[in-house]
Amino acid sequence: MSIEIPSREELGKILKRVKRIAVVGLSGNPDKTSYMVSKAMQDAGYEIIPVNPTVDEVLGVKAVKSLKEIEGHIDVVNVFRRPEHLMDVAKEFADIDAEIFWAQQGIINEEAYEFLKDKGYTVVMDRCIKVEHALTK
Repeated sequence: MSIEIPSREELGKILKRVKRIAVVGLSGNPDKTSYMVSKAMQDAGYEIIPVNPTVDEVLGVKAVKSLKEIEGHIDVVNVFRRPEHLMDVAKEFADIDAEIFWAQQGIINEEAYEFLKDKGYTVVMDRCIKVEHALTK
């Protein structure tokens, strides 16, 4: 199976609808891409939930160690982890109340993709959520 990414139009519709984004691997370092992208999305009005066991707080929000610690519905899980970690994140994603699994630009894992697609989830890989937001607003 090859990875099929929703069209730009579909991504735009998703980004206009969603509000809560859990960011797996969100760094507290302002020089890191995960921080810059998440800050831009927060500034655009999205609720950002940092998911990182090595930090206490990022962007003024208390961090959680795992997706399972988040209370309530999550619209998007945006992942900033290396491809070899995506399957573990995908399994945890499947156990929570979330809709869309989004792996950032340059991050692809076919096993995780197939696992989530087989369960009926919307999966985005190898796309920057900030770029898609800017191109589709």
